[in-house]
Amino acid sequence: MQRVIGAICHGMFEREETVAVALLAALSGQNTFLYGPPGTAKSLISRRIACAFERPAYFEYLMNRFSTPEEVFGPVSIKALKEDRYVRQTESYLPKAEFAFLDEIWKSSPAILNTLLTLINEHTFKNGDKVEQAPLKALIAASNETPAANQALEALFDRFIVRLMVAPIGEVQNFEQLLNSRPGSSEVEVPADARIRPEEWNDWREQIHAVTLAPETVTIIHLIREQLAQQHDALGVYVSDRRWQRAAFLMRAAAFFNGRAVTNHGDALLLRHCLWTHQDNHAAVMEIVEDAVREAGFESGISLADIDTRKTSLEREIDGELFYSSDVYKTEKHRNGEEVFKASFQMTSRNSWQTQEQQIMYIPTRYMKSADKFNPLDHAGNEIDEVVCAFGNQGSCDMVQKGRDRRQPFQPTILFHRGDKKEDINARLVSSLSASVSEIKAELSSVLKEIEAKFKKVQSELASLFVPAEKTNIAAVGMQEQIDNLKLRIKDCERLEKLCA
Repeated sequence: MQRVIGAICHGMFEREETVAVALLAALSGQNTFLYGPPGTAKSLISRRIACAFERPAYFEYLMNRFSTPEEVFGPVSIKALKEDRYVRQTESYLPKAEFAFLDEIWKSSPAILNTLLTLINEHTFKNGDKVEQAPLKALIAASNETPAANQALEALFDRFIVRLMVAPIGEVQNFEQLLNSRPGSSEVEVPADARIRPEEWNDWREQIHAVTLAPETVTIIHLIREQLAQQHDALGVYVSDRRWQRAAFLMRAAAFFNGRAVTNHGDALLLRHCLWTHQDNHAAVMEIVEDAVREAGFESGISLADIDTRKTSLEREIDGELFYSSDVYKTEKHRNGEEVFKASFQMTSRNSWQTQEQQIMYIPTRYMKSADKFNPLDHAGNEIDEVVCAFGNQGSCDMVQKGRDRRQPFQPTILFHRGDKKEDINARLVSSLSASVSEIKAELSSVLKEIEAKFKKVQSELASLFVPAEKTNIAAVGMQEQIDNLKLRIKDCERLEKLCA
């Protein structure tokens, strides 16, 4: 397969992925739609792909609004008409083709498009009073536009499972090479022993059915469906069950031709070419697929969300049972039952400015979180009107003697700071909390070991004939993020274990 792709891509700048994916679609019996402006080698791509097959019955036609069914499905047999039968001579036309290319497909008449829908959907062609089996294995269509709305073309467009955007050459180096090269030839020499024989083509399609979708691939599909549903009003993308089923077969085919019996994240990136419906939603759908591949990671068999919930609950219990959740101040109960701070204030005597008296007063703790001014209490519980207090920043209380310009700060004494470990904790409780943390850590460590082993295996299998390396790297980045997140959770468990020590 690598030799075939290399041969038919020769001299086609920035078209390697397009050619490879279109070939994959043909091999898996799926139809391909090439979307792009004129002069971007869409017809050349189809002819090159036909060269990969040994003696294919090939049909090609450029559609226009004046195209007639005779030009696509074959002329009416004059001999049959004389016998009062309406039969077409289909030899060398689309009903007898195994591989076909229809350029500017949406410009053709409804009569052609309706017959085409039956032909590619049911692989049959009604010729007169007989229904003939059509051998068509793959159809490539091209246009510089998507089907116009309200033209009843949605059903036909839905049959093109692979949709490839073919843009003009972007890289300066490749463009300059194009300028200095000969025009691309439709015929390329594919080594005889590498050409795909009809019997191989048929056998492979049966063998592809034996490939299974990995759990991670199914997860990616669900993530994409969820996003498409959430963004339906903005994007207007509808993906039929038939399209999902055939897109899944395309992924399985990619795994098969890459020598695997199970799909992986790289194969799921092919969904970028299967789900968009219009140029306006192409970029958004590509991003949705890539984000899903990055987010999926590996199936671990456990719910990390549940583990996070358990760990958060444990952390709250550890903080609440083993540590002070706020500063604990030195207070006492006033004789009136109120919790107070005991403070000493150096007051100026009422009788003399030179005489100062030490007075014990009590500051209710309830004012600590308030900016209101208040009077402290004396030993009997009466307010001392002569002194005005107010708590400010840093928990300090500003005490002012009225009329004497006497000011003194009071800083409550902290017995235990927030986060200090409590004393005399129940040893059995500590042991139980520590055991619960260790249990979660062991679960995470087991999952990490499993994920790292999977990553090592899959990393060597991500390279694909049909997906560029820079895209498969998206999957590797997502897997590494999953591993890093597990390691962070384990480190957090180790932190909680130390708190319980």
